[in-house]
Amino acid sequence: MKNNATYKLTDLVVYFLKLGTWGFGGPVALVGYMQRDLVEQKKWISEEEYKEGLALAQLAPGPLAAQLGIYMGFVHYGLLGATLAGLAFVIPSFTMVVILCVAYKLYSGLPGMQAVFYGVSASVIGIITVSAYKLTIKSVSKPNLEAVKSNWLLWVFYLSGVIITVIIKREDILFFIICGVVYMLVKAPPQWIKRPASASSLILLSVGFWQYEGKTLQQIGWFFLKAGAFVFGSGLAIVPFLHSGVVQEFGWLNEQEFLDAVAVAMISPGPVVITVAFIGYLAAGFPGACVAALATFLPCYLFTVALAPSFKRIAKNPSIKAFVDGITGAVIGALVGAVIIIATRAIIDIPTATIALFSALALIYIKQIKEPQLILLAAIIGVAIKVL
Repeated sequence: MKNNATYKLTDLVVYFLKLGTWGFGGPVALVGYMQRDLVEQKKWISEEEYKEGLALAQLAPGPLAAQLGIYMGFVHYGLLGATLAGLAFVIPSFTMVVILCVAYKLYSGLPGMQAVFYGVSASVIGIITVSAYKLTIKSVSKPNLEAVKSNWLLWVFYLSGVIITVIIKREDILFFIICGVVYMLVKAPPQWIKRPASASSLILLSVGFWQYEGKTLQQIGWFFLKAGAFVFGSGLAIVPFLHSGVVQEFGWLNEQEFLDAVAVAMISPGPVVITVAFIGYLAAGFPGACVAALATFLPCYLFTVALAPSFKRIAKNPSIKAFVDGITGAVIGALVGAVIIIATRAIIDIPTATIALFSALALIYIKQIKEPQLILLAAIIGVAIKVL
């Protein structure tokens, strides 16, 4: 692989360590941060390479933001870059979630979590709304009449993605592929379309830190491997799948513990799907957390590094570029639909609506303020409102 990178691999690893530590807001915000930081500000990754990565991340199973991070590492540094970027992105949030798990075990629940989550979740909505808007104008078009008219088909895909996601509450991989194929046929039909062709392509034992049963560990590994391999899209898409297995099938967690696990994932930085570590810990201690996280992220890593070389090579073909553009428009719409779904659960009264609006406006008009500062402020406000 020819390496024309303008940055060192260590620079990229440090970036993803920081993103995994301070990157709040879930997949919509995280993919937005990567676009803003790596494409617009640092200019390490081209807009075209970013769009290729986003399309591949959505086509392959597993957590969207982690896949895109792995691809960003692959662009200039191949397998080593993909591996180190993925590890750097996941390890900080995994560590934080394990620490929260220990606290959860020690105190038999998270008594202050609801108050913190009350403010943080509302702020997260404001943050990811801004990110979703930026992704829309970069990947579809600006929302003015002339731009919409010239990109009307992408807007149809985009709005359809919003509506479908809101209705079925998950991302539909078949819909993305159809959008890509339709846009390719309209904008740049390939020459081979008329003839047959084949596709290429040190903690107390009292908190259960080391306590587990071998059978449970095997069940965790197999269940989360399936979750990582067969669930497409963001962390939002994996939650229903996890609920049916974790609560209903295996009974590792009760309903309240599962909701707490989702809450922890939402207020933790990094990929939302890191909630699997919380679930794994409650089911089988620290070994369970490790097995659950590894099993969930392994399929997306393997799919990404396996498909990235050929995907990157053929992505410059006009037909493939049109295919990617069509998928991207639908993907961004689906992410906006996810924002709407999350907002209906987080914005429950006037204070939360105010926090969300303030967070969005602060990001737009106060250039000095950063997302972690908003999250911290929202947590303080949430506790103050609930206590007072």
